[in-house]
Amino acid sequence: MTLNRYLVMIFGISCLLLSFGAAAAGSIKIGFIDTARVLDESPQAEAARKRIEKEFAPRDKEIVDAQKEVVKMEERMSRDGAIMSDSERRKMERDVLTRKRDLKRASEEAREDFNIRRNEEFDKIRRLVRQVIVDIAQKQKFDLILEAGVVYASDQINITTQVVEQLKREAKQTASKK
Repeated sequence: MTLNRYLVMIFGISCLLLSFGAAAAGSIKIGFIDTARVLDESPQAEAARKRIEKEFAPRDKEIVDAQKEVVKMEERMSRDGAIMSDSERRKMERDVLTRKRDLKRASEEAREDFNIRRNEEFDKIRRLVRQVIVDIAQKQKFDLILEAGVVYASDQINITTQVVEQLKREAKQTASKK
């Protein structure tokens, strides 16, 4: 048996034991949250995506322009290469290779910087989402909120919509304060 299956089995048994023990003492209230949906639908996540896109747009444009320039140089080399002198053709080949190398490096750096920036923004949002979930769980007296590894959750225990709505209210409040 794989480690993941073993952990899932232990978790399932633990939940059953927990629910039986709680059932003996009274009822247990369990909720479920689809965090991927929350991150898709929350206005904070949408605003973060737009901020990051705006922040990286000039850099993306520079990379696209550089790619177009390299393509033009390659087209010129293939078109005029036969009539160029050997030294001129070698010089152009070196220039194309250097630009391709620089372009590859710039693209990789931009991708890394983008990922770092996106992770920073979404870490802030995840902390906010977690706080909203905890607030809702405490107000509605949930004993347990599950988020991952759930095969099925009925609408009765799914609090995802409540979390998204609360995030929308908070986004409106934040916008009205500005």
